[in-house]
Amino acid sequence: MTVKDLSDVLEGTGYTKNGQPADGVLLGPDAQAECRARDFSPEGSWRSDSALTVYFKSCSEVPSEAQVARWRQGIWNEGFAPLLWVVSPQRIDIYNGFGKPQDAGDAATHRLATFRTIQSELNELEAFAGRLAMETGQFWQDSRAAPVDRRTSVDGQLLSDLAALERKLLTGGLGRSAAQGLIGRSIFTQYLIDRNILSESFLDHNYGYTSLSSILRDPPALGRLLNWLRVTFNGDMFLSDDSDKPNAAHLSRVADFLDGTDLESGQMSFFPYQFDVIPVELISLIYEQFAQEFPSTSRTEGERDVYYTRMSLVSLVMEEIAAELTGQETILDPTCGSGIFLVEALRRLVHLRSGDEQIRRDVIRSTLYRQIYGVDISESAVRVAAFSLYLAALELEPDLGNLSDSELSDALTFQPLVGRTLIAGDARTVEESPAGRAAFMENGEPKKFDVIIGNPPWSYRGRAGQAERPRARRRRTAQAPRAQSLDFLADATRFASDETKFGFVLSAVQFFSRSATGASAVREIIEELSPITLINLANHTDWLFRGSRMPAMVFLARHRQTARDLITTVQIPWSEDGKRHQTFEVSASDIVTLPLAAWRKRPQHLKAACLGTRRDIGLLDRLTVEHGTLRENLRSYETRLRAGLIVGDRSRDSSFLHGLPLLTKADGAPFAIRRELDRYADERAQWPRTRGIYRAPLLIVKEFLPDSGRPLALVANRDVIYTDAFHAAALPAQERRTARLLAGVLSSSLASWFFLMNASTFGLSMRRLLIKDIEALPVPDSERARHSKAGDRIVRLVEMSERRNVDVGMWNALDEAVFDLYGIGEGGRIVARDGLFRARWQWKEGRRASVKAVQIGEISEYARTLMAAVEVWLTATNRKRVRAEIIDLRTEAPLRIVRVVLEERGRAGNERSLSVVRPEGELRTVLDELGVRLSVRLTPTVTGKRELRVYGDGEVVIIKPAARRHWMSVSALEDADAIIAESLSTLS
Repeated sequence: MTVKDLSDVLEGTGYTKNGQPADGVLLGPDAQAECRARDFSPEGSWRSDSALTVYFKSCSEVPSEAQVARWRQGIWNEGFAPLLWVVSPQRIDIYNGFGKPQDAGDAATHRLATFRTIQSELNELEAFAGRLAMETGQFWQDSRAAPVDRRTSVDGQLLSDLAALERKLLTGGLGRSAAQGLIGRSIFTQYLIDRNILSESFLDHNYGYTSLSSILRDPPALGRLLNWLRVTFNGDMFLSDDSDKPNAAHLSRVADFLDGTDLESGQMSFFPYQFDVIPVELISLIYEQFAQEFPSTSRTEGERDVYYTRMSLVSLVMEEIAAELTGQETILDPTCGSGIFLVEALRRLVHLRSGDEQIRRDVIRSTLYRQIYGVDISESAVRVAAFSLYLAALELEPDLGNLSDSELSDALTFQPLVGRTLIAGDARTVEESPAGRAAFMENGEPKKFDVIIGNPPWSYRGRAGQAERPRARRRRTAQAPRAQSLDFLADATRFASDETKFGFVLSAVQFFSRSATGASAVREIIEELSPITLINLANHTDWLFRGSRMPAMVFLARHRQTARDLITTVQIPWSEDGKRHQTFEVSASDIVTLPLAAWRKRPQHLKAACLGTRRDIGLLDRLTVEHGTLRENLRSYETRLRAGLIVGDRSRDSSFLHGLPLLTKADGAPFAIRRELDRYADERAQWPRTRGIYRAPLLIVKEFLPDSGRPLALVANRDVIYTDAFHAAALPAQERRTARLLAGVLSSSLASWFFLMNASTFGLSMRRLLIKDIEALPVPDSERARHSKAGDRIVRLVEMSERRNVDVGMWNALDEAVFDLYGIGEGGRIVARDGLFRARWQWKEGRRASVKAVQIGEISEYARTLMAAVEVWLTATNRKRVRAEIIDLRTEAPLRIVRVVLEERGRAGNERSLSVVRPEGELRTVLDELGVRLSVRLTPTVTGKRELRVYGDGEVVIIKPAARRHWMSVSALEDADAIIAESLSTLS
């Protein structure tokens, strides 16, 4: 096949346009230079913003299965290529790059699809894996892509296999430390061999064998090799207990692993790993696999995930931080672990310092010795960080495999890092040790670093862990509850100047704490380190932080000086296929800024900025100004919400509650309590509470929300014991109408929206409401509200609902009555209604609904809302009207398009027009035609889930991903605001 044939395929699938590569596409030598795989030289490649790569290979004839298997093995070891395209005469084969190689001829096993080089099948290929399908994420929705899963890529597989090897060594009687030391040294040495840094001739000359597996089976030879490594690398290796040395059987097990022997069956199998190709970051992650809090034997049956810091998370932090670096900066990770952040920092600094010149050894070494610093409480972690950095330094240096023995000795000799720039100790007191004092003190003051990064411990460890937390150092007046990670950030500021940039992975919950000390601690950090960016990772906890129950936040500070007076928040939305490709998808609407002045005035609005839109912040601001809180309202009746009975350790007498009905989490429906409740008969409970809190009428709110997204509020007209699954307030006997009124308000879409935007935990992959969250709800004065028409409607609706099931019509009527009670206009109602839809995203079905392909009817509602909002602005001139067209693309298309046109008013007067247009051709053809009319190259611009508003003469074309969440009515309001702000002069 000729190069022209490949060019035709790339042109037909959108990777080139008129022969020019699209964004992210490399051709010829450029593509080959970026590829690390053995025995593979691609003619082209495409790389996404998140580093996922598609390789294109052109062949003059159909290659053999064995040849493709060899290519795939190298690509698989790279760890970031989901697809390999093999283009040969008359056909294009698409292979899964994430599928683990099984043997030397397994290519057919991993072939996803085959297409003929005819136009109809090229169109099908474009829809399946063309550039738009890859960049918009549509590829992952196709059933043919189901086997493409990063959990079967090299990182998860290698760590899983090493965990199995560790278990074999442990069951064979070797201690954990010794087992990990043996595995670590073996992998490190195999890396040097695979990179040809230690050649077969070197091994044979010095140790009598040409492979590491053979040396492992000869303990004296192994001892000489390990001693050479220890001297060469200054002892900065895995520590192990010298009294617990591996015996010949242990060494043989590791040798078997390297030879490809199956650990379970004992049969020889295919060894897929190529350590010269595997990213060096993965080698450093081996320590995290060993040191993880959850042992590898605890995984659920069939679960293939391994717990470690994902490289996509490291890239997310470093990509933002590195945007403003020069290469001369000093970098500190105060909780460096195995050094994955430091490895990435070293690589970026060296490339920045080298510029367009070839990387030199002196640049690598000076960067390593003078610019990279780390601290960790674990000495073994620090040693792994050291050799991880050595590996990264060796990888950066070209042509090490062509050195003589004497030159090799010089190339592999490093200055010690451990005890000099990598210190074992507590980051909060590191200067108190001699080594820490030498590394981190200058002229009696803490050394100042240009960048401080890391992923400190942030999971909540219960009361015991809380008690162990030392009081934060240096100028801290408050300590946030359950915020161990914030302690590390606060303490790290002593190593910062006024210009130091920060990039930390922290617990998300602490930023929205309703405790006074928690809010104060967060306020101090934000004030000191602004401008800041918060990236909410709560939707990705399940794969990013396997085993953690707490959501995470990336905290970036002082990295965007142009936004000094702003807090920038980024909500990374849930993706059904996120666990498979392990990358992040962000659209323009996921980024919201909050002025520092506004945050200082109402810091509780920070969560609305992280989870919502500017319209959400505006409505929240209005409600909190116009109304008092539920807490204040209840206080006027001399009551408040209280927690219910806790059985617990049964340490207190509870017999005084005998005979009362008992409401448990299994009981209760909206507004009503079933009549037949069990009677309380226990003698003791840990917290029985007092008898008075169970007296009717009771306003009761369930702690955990149901999957409808609406809080479950109900009224008890008789004395009832409620458990700690509920919060309740006992109102005066004459206030039954007030109880029903408040229950109606608490059950409304407005309340659901408010708790999503303002509650301390709900919306952060959590589904609970704390008492402080509920009591913060703004409510109109209940005395006046009870006598209003809207209040009376709410009470009557609740009374009706106590006697019958609540249907959709009744919920809608309740919502409208609550909106009337608050005096909320149509814009605010849209925000609240969509808030209920967004609240449901905390459950699987709600999340799936958010990413389901939007239908014409839903886009029509979006368009009508958008037109109405723009029309309000146009009424000032009364000369133009707004018209909209929905481009009716096929359901499988990854994008949706709406065209908004402003035209002179005709005889129709104020009439608005909405039409559905069926285009000719596929999506890329539609984009090309729109681009020609708008004089904008649309196709190359639509990348990575990006939302576009493109302006022409009297028109705006809105292009967004097909997922439902992009086409909500609240999105239409946001888009209308943006169109008006951006186009005052153009469209007036």
